[in-house]
Amino acid sequence: MGSSVEQPHPNEPIIRALMMPKDTNHHGTVFGGTILSLVDQAGGIVAARRARADVVTLQMDAVVFHNPVFPGDLVSVYAEVINVGRTSIKTRVQVLAHRRLAGEQVHVTSAQLVFVAIDPEGRPMPVPPDGTVPGEGNRSTGG
Repeated sequence: MGSSVEQPHPNEPIIRALMMPKDTNHHGTVFGGTILSLVDQAGGIVAARRARADVVTLQMDAVVFHNPVFPGDLVSVYAEVINVGRTSIKTRVQVLAHRRLAGEQVHVTSAQLVFVAIDPEGRPMPVPPDGTVPGEGNRSTGG
């Protein structure tokens, strides 16, 4: 039996989190840093899944917050791999907030991030070709 990594449904969030009062600033909205952390985590999850290894964040492009997030909002973070280099993986992340009481969903922000696959010693390592597991190569599965 061949090895494969199950990919999430494209419409399923990588992370879903209910925002709480502890996440807010003195304006009563959720800290931008809290949202940025979720963006980094979601991008890292899909990058590590594709690399089949640990990854570290190399770069995050400019982030514009289009709508505030409030306590009680359910934040959904979607992420996908959009490019794979030799040791790097570029991801696209989108954040939506579901205003539970109002029954509406708003776009909070989007970003592109670049991650680098690392070996157990923390050094950059090649990202395996799609569909393979490091150390196993492209072996066929006999019938």
